Amino acid sequence: MKGSCLCGVIGYEVDQLDMPISHCHCRTCRKAHAAAFVSSAGVMREHFRWLKGLEKLSAFESSPGKLRHFCSVCGSHLVAERLAQPHVILRVATLDEDPGIKPTMHIWCSHSAPWLEDSDDIPFNQEWQPGR
Repeated sequence: MKGSCLCGVIGYEVDQLDMPISHCHCRTCRKAHAAAFVSSAGVMREHFRWLKGLEKLSAFESSPGKLRHFCSVCGSHLVAERLAQPHVILRVATLDEDPGIKPTMHIWCSHSAPWLEDSDDIPFNQEWQPGR
């Protein structure tokens, strides 16, 4: 499966997702992605390859030993890693194709944004809301 940043300058490829997809609600993920949560999955290093744009890849150490890698052009976060671990933490939304599996859990829900409610009362629109 191939993936890329928003502007397409950086590209990567993964052979498979080696760990389940989870939605992380921790404060650092919420801030880094400007979102209520981020969907991630572990990929063993031998199953992950950068294809292009490595010169535009930047990193930020968001907590001791944890690097978040992002595109210096468009800001898309692509992976995070702890160098001692055998896997990288792939940001699933940057895949260019469907990985064919569904998320299995939410984590760090103690950090959830109070305004986030996953409720049937909130309309789901296929695109813009009606009349827009």
